[in-house]
Amino acid sequence: MKLPKRIKPRKGQESVWDYPRPPKLELTRKTIEIYFNNVMVARTNAAYRVLETSHPPNYYLPPADINMDCLENSEWMTSCEFKGQGSYYHLKVGNKKVENAAWYYDNPTPAFAAIKGYPAFYANKMDRCLVDGVEVTPQPGEFYGGWITPQIVGPFKGGPGTMGW
Repeated sequence: MKLPKRIKPRKGQESVWDYPRPPKLELTRKTIEIYFNNVMVARTNAAYRVLETSHPPNYYLPPADINMDCLENSEWMTSCEFKGQGSYYHLKVGNKKVENAAWYYDNPTPAFAAIKGYPAFYANKMDRCLVDGVEVTPQPGEFYGGWITPQIVGPFKGGPGTMGW
């Protein structure tokens, strides 16, 4: 399979094609905010981001910085070859609910132990997600949950025809 042509990052940008595989976990002090149904459901300066080749970062937030009363356990589960078995939450704020809006790892692999119980949210299911005040664009497709900002360049895995990358 032919890989796509990497977009060369400009000063202050990162290319997802420079991210490692297997992925790495990195603490970030950037301000992460998540809004749903016109309510801020999360805000933190202590998130972890996962960096993996061809993917925009996923942000995992400490539960203490999330309105956990808005989250309901889901029956949905998935498996990641690097992080382990993932569980999901539905998100409900007021009269608005979205299913499988966030995922987390109760028993992550040792390399990802720091994100145990830390939810990551699908930007495409939220009203707005921001990184340091900049609104994110969701990673293409329905499966992956990466957050794209102007500082991140691709091309990105997730859209039609990219699953083999």
